[in-house]
Amino acid sequence: MSANIGRVAGLQRYPVKSMLGERCDAIRVGPVGVDGDRKYAVIDDETGRVATAKHPRRWSALLQCAAATSEDGAVVVTLPDGRRVPVTDAAAPLSEMLGRRVHLAGKRPMGAVLERSDPLEVLAHGIDAEFDPVLLELGQAAPGGAFVDHSPVHLITTATLDAIGVSVAEAIRYRPNIVVEMDGASGPFAENDWVGSEIRVGDVTLRATRPTTRCAVPTLRHGDTERLPNAVRYLLEHNRIEVPGAGRLPCAGVYAEVVEVGTVSAGDEVRVG
Repeated sequence: MSANIGRVAGLQRYPVKSMLGERCDAIRVGPVGVDGDRKYAVIDDETGRVATAKHPRRWSALLQCAAATSEDGAVVVTLPDGRRVPVTDAAAPLSEMLGRRVHLAGKRPMGAVLERSDPLEVLAHGIDAEFDPVLLELGQAAPGGAFVDHSPVHLITTATLDAIGVSVAEAIRYRPNIVVEMDGASGPFAENDWVGSEIRVGDVTLRATRPTTRCAVPTLRHGDTERLPNAVRYLLEHNRIEVPGAGRLPCAGVYAEVVEVGTVSAGDEVRVG
């Protein structure tokens, strides 16, 4: 039997990986995840790797860009200087901004990898320190071509955000698709216990696959926000979880796969069990 644990407090979609995304009143969840989410990614021409702020020295400037989906489904990128360009025309201005030649891809190739910096190194030495990043393969539990890190849907609870000291408005630091406002006196990190369980939200059924591991991204500036070292430091102290194949890592939130497709709207009831 499933239990009612709360309701949807917020919905987010990120049309371009590592850019600011868009708040939604409703999202459509298909067999391969949230429609339009992580549809595009910036690719480093030199290495062929996916550019993400997980390697902040090289790519944190992407978090000063925003991506949004127009009514006709086209994606538009807003650059830090306010220019708005179609995603198909964004390669040149992004290359100029980043100081490296890049292009944008609309489908994740087989074996696509990104570079991830150790959050402890970033906290200790700053985002400009040079150290060798770890290479991670994207979408190991995600069908389709979206540029998701692991599984296609990501959830986090308000109780977890509250414990870290992050408001729902700043949940974007953790880049969830669904923010769940918990009922009652539920404590933080309830998501840890959802792994293997089904999550019913709106018309959609998900199955939680693994806790969401955290890198340096939540500590970085997102648009106009300031750096926030405690966004990961608290997790290092209070929620380091043994993640299969990855070790004992700071976690917040949970990844999930799609069992039944449908629509999720703000305010929908969330049931777990």
